[in-house]
Amino acid sequence: MQLASVLPILYRLLQPRFSNCLWSGDDNSRAIALTFDDGPHPRYTPELLAVLDRYQIRASFFWLGACVNRSPEIAKAICDRGHWIGLHGYDHQSFPLLSPIQLRDTLEKTQAAIYTACNLPPEQVRDVRPPNGLFTPKILKYLLQWNYRPVMWSVVPVDWTRPGISTVTQRVSQQVKNGSIIVLHDGAYGGQDVAATSEILIPQLLQKGYQFVTIDTFWQPVKIKNS
Repeated sequence: MQLASVLPILYRLLQPRFSNCLWSGDDNSRAIALTFDDGPHPRYTPELLAVLDRYQIRASFFWLGACVNRSPEIAKAICDRGHWIGLHGYDHQSFPLLSPIQLRDTLEKTQAAIYTACNLPPEQVRDVRPPNGLFTPKILKYLLQWNYRPVMWSVVPVDWTRPGISTVTQRVSQQVKNGSIIVLHDGAYGGQDVAATSEILIPQLLQKGYQFVTIDTFWQPVKIKNS
């Protein structure tokens, strides 16, 4: 079974078990969130940004601190347009492989990079998406203790394997529903197609009556459990 087929099943299994994570928004609302991981990238992210500008869409970006340090001007351009910014670790190391000290360090280094590039203070950048979507209950406990907010997903078309733009857009169209959190990538893996994919997806979803919002909108009705 392909990963693209497994992920929707995992979502249904994990969402109720790990309710401290944000998996989706309100299923009674047509609001959806378009999110991008692994950037900013010096080539792919500006191409994507042009598409978002054209449709006046605000998205959410989960950044790698190393990439922010390499492309601070692109990071600032994204922030200046009002897109939402979250953390994806400093260099995409899987969180379960890190000690608590290393985990906190990778998040704080990324916050520091974002502050330098965008002047966003750390307390405003506390949404965290674990690289590869991998976490443990202990990791979630640490994130909550440190006042971070874990963000997951409900629609993952596995674009980083580059199955083709039409395949990615078809997977999203088949899975999207009210409150969906869609994950695409604007980094080294998958970013080659992200602008072209978004150019097709955004008008399709708008035509279906969906409204694009940023991740912070989905947190508003959510009560975090500190246990």
